[in-house]
Amino acid sequence: MSDTNQNLSSVERIKMASNGLRGTIKESVANELTGSVPEEDANLFKFHGMYQQDDRDCREERAQKKLERLYSFMIRLRLPGGFMTADQWLATHDIAGKNSTGVIKITTRQTIQLHGLLKRKIKPTIQAFNLAKLDSIATCGDVNRNVICAAHPKLSPVHAQIFAYADRISDALKPKTRAYYEIWLDEEKLSEKTEEDPLYQDRYLPRKFKVGIGIPPNNDVDVLINDLALIAIVENDQLKGFNIAIGGGLSSTHGNPEHYARLATVIGFTDSEEKTLKVIYEILTVQRDFGDRSDRKKARIKYTVDRLGVDIFKKEVEKRVGFELEEAKPFTFNERKDLYGWEQNHEGLWYYTVFLENGRVLDHEDVKLKTAFYEIAKTGKANFRFTCNQNLILSDITDKDKKKIETILKKYGVIDHTNNASIVRKNSIACVALNTCPLALAEAQRYLPTLISKLEPLLAKYNLQDEEIIIRMTGCPNGCGRSSNSEIGFIGTALGRYNLHIGGDHLGLRLNRKFKENLDEEAILQELDFLFGQFKEQRLKGETFGDFSNRLFETLAVQHEPSLQ
Repeated sequence: MSDTNQNLSSVERIKMASNGLRGTIKESVANELTGSVPEEDANLFKFHGMYQQDDRDCREERAQKKLERLYSFMIRLRLPGGFMTADQWLATHDIAGKNSTGVIKITTRQTIQLHGLLKRKIKPTIQAFNLAKLDSIATCGDVNRNVICAAHPKLSPVHAQIFAYADRISDALKPKTRAYYEIWLDEEKLSEKTEEDPLYQDRYLPRKFKVGIGIPPNNDVDVLINDLALIAIVENDQLKGFNIAIGGGLSSTHGNPEHYARLATVIGFTDSEEKTLKVIYEILTVQRDFGDRSDRKKARIKYTVDRLGVDIFKKEVEKRVGFELEEAKPFTFNERKDLYGWEQNHEGLWYYTVFLENGRVLDHEDVKLKTAFYEIAKTGKANFRFTCNQNLILSDITDKDKKKIETILKKYGVIDHTNNASIVRKNSIACVALNTCPLALAEAQRYLPTLISKLEPLLAKYNLQDEEIIIRMTGCPNGCGRSSNSEIGFIGTALGRYNLHIGGDHLGLRLNRKFKENLDEEAILQELDFLFGQFKEQRLKGETFGDFSNRLFETLAVQHEPSLQ
């Protein structure tokens, strides 16, 4: 168990002194002399689903004018499995227009972020979301974050049964404090005593915790990048249970091999809802008790698993749940993608997956995404689902309503937009990065579309435009855009420069590796021109780009291996 006398990080001390995540948030929000909140409260804001940010594009200008940074807040909703009703979409649309930049951002964890909330707008925003039965509780901070699940109901006849676990897990791992309700919704505090929380206690977790549910054969959620992964085992259209995997996570640090990306390790199988939820709960308690609370860069469960060893971690979980995990069941992933366009599930309902580049919902000259979704929501004929690839699925549409939805999609250019996007563009992801992320070293969502436009001719040059190559970009090595789990990954090192990673497998079961460092755009295009040419000439039958580039890595390693004589 973690040594209670170890040198605790400053965040650990903030959490324990926070009075159930209350801190002095009320007072900080009421302070009209600044657009920011103090560091202690900024850390606690995360547990309420918000990050304090500032517009980095205007930092220098404001500093020259001796003005405070232009502070604002990002708010992230708790949407287990990424589901929202039409009425909730209408509310989100209106809230985004009134209180934020107006852009609705779909994230890689199947939820929505709004950026640009000024401090005075936070409380009205949360209250408006509450009226729509939406909240932002525990979507950031050292707790279980938004639970993700395979998005498309066509993936399995038992999708709804599996999907329901996302809600159950989210509820089971939700903090017990009423701080959110008191601070933002004016709930009366019934007792001066801080609520007891058997799971999180007063320490919460050492770091954030992410749970993902995958349904083979489509690994659309990148299930093994999660701290805790559930892989549904379905036989003869019946859910038999879940394989349990632990220790995934993609964050790393440039130049420090002690901080690394890792895929989760499968440790066993559970055959009932009761056992599954119990194992999930106790995996968190083991991480709570054994995770590193002195070095936040080594506090994720992947480091705990590697420090203790998989077998010891597993035995500790089994001791706490009171039973042994069964041997893991075989499973196979054979694709990793969203199902664009119209699809029909086993119940006869229709689903249309819209391509949203980097998850940004706004109106452009040639496609009015935001207007189209608002018009569709007003009909009440579709629900809204979000994918881990930052796309939107218009869902649960009946035969008689399909034409009406399709007419709206055509009117605003959405179908042409989705159909005309290249395969490589549809397979791309980028994190937010600049101008609001304080950790970003380089651009991501503002730059990747431009880079893709320059890669498309290179692919066409080698007749590779129909290849399902997965490309991802992050503005720093923290992994939000899942660059480490792509076939081609760009990880920002400085403005206009990126490390180029290749060799990840197409199915998300092998991480990529750094191929070249600190490249500018010209060098990126030169390197990929070479790699695409080699792929065209030397690929094996049926070989994906990820497998080819991994094989290229192995060849280079052998060629440069020191003599053993």
